[in-house]
Amino acid sequence: MSTKIQVISEGGVTTPKGFLAGAIYSGIKKKSPGALDLCILYSEVACETAAVFTTNQIKAAPVIVDQDKLNKNRKSRAVVINSGCANACTGVQGINAAVETTLLAAKKLDISPNEVLLASTGVIGTQLPMPNMKRGIERIVVSREGGKELTRAIMTTDTRQKSIAVRVKQGQNEFTIGGTCKGAGMIHPNMATMLGFLTTDASIESDFLDSSLRKAVDVSFNMVSVDGDTSTNDMVVVLANGTAGNAKIDRNSILADSYCHALDLVSTYLAKSIAADGEGATRLIEIRVCGARNLNDARMAARTISNSPLVKTAVHGCDPNWGRIIAAAGRSGAEVVQDKADVYIGDMCLLKEGTPLLFDKKAASDLLKNPEVLLKVDLNLGSATAIAWGCDLSKEYITTLKAQQRK
Repeated sequence: MSTKIQVISEGGVTTPKGFLAGAIYSGIKKKSPGALDLCILYSEVACETAAVFTTNQIKAAPVIVDQDKLNKNRKSRAVVINSGCANACTGVQGINAAVETTLLAAKKLDISPNEVLLASTGVIGTQLPMPNMKRGIERIVVSREGGKELTRAIMTTDTRQKSIAVRVKQGQNEFTIGGTCKGAGMIHPNMATMLGFLTTDASIESDFLDSSLRKAVDVSFNMVSVDGDTSTNDMVVVLANGTAGNAKIDRNSILADSYCHALDLVSTYLAKSIAADGEGATRLIEIRVCGARNLNDARMAARTISNSPLVKTAVHGCDPNWGRIIAAAGRSGAEVVQDKADVYIGDMCLLKEGTPLLFDKKAASDLLKNPEVLLKVDLNLGSATAIAWGCDLSKEYITTLKAQQRK
């Protein structure tokens, strides 16, 4: 049975049926023209819910509260998100603020507090201004059109909005997956200063929703690195409200592969958008490692190369220094045999079976000037492949950090 996956123009988290959103400026972050800093994502019916959280041992209050809720019950209907304050390293007061936020949102939406999740992004170590939160939540109006406002509200150092939706058709079945995210700095594999929100009107069995999300995150968000920092707040959450009316999808469903493929597509698009929007970045770098002994080796090598400051600066300076690429692979922990490894920039091979090749340096340098740069390493040891994404490291990265510190 053929499957058609169509990207929906200007789609986002409220494109799937039954999802609404709204946002407002509440004074949490510094006022600027058109600023928004508080938003709600809401489903008209209860959703099966799954989430993946930061691996940082220092976890923000919303992460702690969400993990506790989802360990007890995988149903939810709303996510309250604020920018401008991370509510991290804020002690008991921060936990109490997070819990109070769920109560305020539950009252506003006439649902149970147990159905409300939280997400925050911003400065670590500052308390959430609860009077602002209370007034803001009371004033938010959710609608189908509010998805774009939500995407704007979650942005911090982001320079562009990141959202997508796809429609999946297979036989008589049709469902939609939408998504949005934020992230530009403190991005590193295993989640970083990155928030991702995925929605679908498909009906999905709870355990399959969880396993498919984890697999999607492993090939997308966990393969992104901007600067090597892993933050305290981050999460990717998926809400499935079942309003498309399809038979419930589980691992044995005829729709399982189509759903996973579409979820991977949405997640990868958003992950690449984060890498391309890295603070001070001028180029998106895609690293493909193939021929690895196993998948873990392929991923370790790709992620290490994507996070190498020497590789990042070489790309920024258009310097085809393949030695930095193979050196990063060699220290990644993956099995690398020097006399078997190949290195490419685009389709141009610079190192073959550990032996340097003569190449046109100017042509290679020109390849590094492209907005999207492909680096490839073939380890020639097996059949495993992995792809990671990063960005170049520029002077503007430091300038951006200094600007943020002055705010």
